[in-house]
Amino acid sequence: MSVKIVPMTADHLDEIAALERACFSRPWTRDMLKEELDNACAAFLVAEEDGKVVGYAGLQVVLDEGYIANVAVDPAYRRRGIASKLVQVYIDFAQANRLAFLTLEVRPSNMAAIILYGRLGFRSVGRRKNYYEHPKEDCIIMTRYFDEELAKTIPVDSEFKS
Repeated sequence: MSVKIVPMTADHLDEIAALERACFSRPWTRDMLKEELDNACAAFLVAEEDGKVVGYAGLQVVLDEGYIANVAVDPAYRRRGIASKLVQVYIDFAQANRLAFLTLEVRPSNMAAIILYGRLGFRSVGRRKNYYEHPKEDCIIMTRYFDEELAKTIPVDSEFKS
């Protein structure tokens, strides 16, 4: 498999919007995605295979904090390391730019994602009750710290240790 990770451009918007609809019960719209192209605090990446969008991820950075907003992979291309490659680019970016941490949200029912993030060094640090709709579900907050002193001060959510 020859997946390339490239920056998101306007040419990707239709395929990413379709991917959002395939992956999420409350997908971002094409217009929402387009707004991120002009967001100086955001960096969205696309995974392409033979010119086809097979995945994408978004990162928003504020000061020394990184928030991974979206990670989506076409269901036909899952379990091939695409999400891992996308998130690893953000981990490398965070380390190179001395971010204190990267954080993301995930449904408790999405065990494949929880395991993936755990393998990439993220740990469960909290929960938002009834955060998701369709179906109603809590949200697990997972964070990877790059500042070891900060990491020591944050309790780990005992229910979902990574």
